[in-house]
Amino acid sequence: MGMNTVVRRLDLGYFIRPASETGGPQPRVEPVLAYLVQHDRGLILFDTGIGSADPGTEAHYRPRRRALQDALSASGVALDDISMVVNCHLHFDHCGGNPLLSGKPVLVQDVELATARRGNYTFDELIDFPGATYEEIAGETEVWPGIWIIPTPGHTQGHQSLVVRQGDGTVVLAGQAHDFASHFASEQLARHATLHGVEQPLPPYQHWLDRLADFDPRRVLFAHDCSVWEPPRAEGR
Repeated sequence: MGMNTVVRRLDLGYFIRPASETGGPQPRVEPVLAYLVQHDRGLILFDTGIGSADPGTEAHYRPRRRALQDALSASGVALDDISMVVNCHLHFDHCGGNPLLSGKPVLVQDVELATARRGNYTFDELIDFPGATYEEIAGETEVWPGIWIIPTPGHTQGHQSLVVRQGDGTVVLAGQAHDFASHFASEQLARHATLHGVEQPLPPYQHWLDRLADFDPRRVLFAHDCSVWEPPRAEGR
């Protein structure tokens, strides 16, 4: 399966991460990216953009939003065409468009939804909006043939990624499992060094990288980085 599956990236705006959160002296402008997965069974929307926030959050992150409807329209798709939503997690910059998709199934890890509902995590109106329809998942599942949800905790306990089989290889939609493709690459190398028996000390890596490696990904895409991770190729391949 997956020969006819297509993944399209959607630009849903950006926000300014303040210097207090970048680990350096300067703020950083970060894109907000979602992904549209066209499958034989329908359309999956992975993340939905930046939601409305309170004045303090607006001032802190200074977001600039692109309407979800506009981004979808540029790909020839309307809100009504979406079959299901998968959020990598439920922070306001990833689930902001969910209320526009009232009645559509939203697939989320049960621990993520429980955390969001406890408060002080996101904005309540982005979670339990009229018509909110959640399908809670506990761990890994194959959503449709050739499409898997894989738990990738770290940024949040209930973070998840989407694995998509395509005719030319597997694509991983990693959300905010890593902030940058370069961070993913560094942990991949740490994993390889560990498996090859390189003497410690070595940096740690996320345990779920072992599971993602089972899919032999050819591309890994992220929520806040336009760069794409691809594995190194042996000469001549």
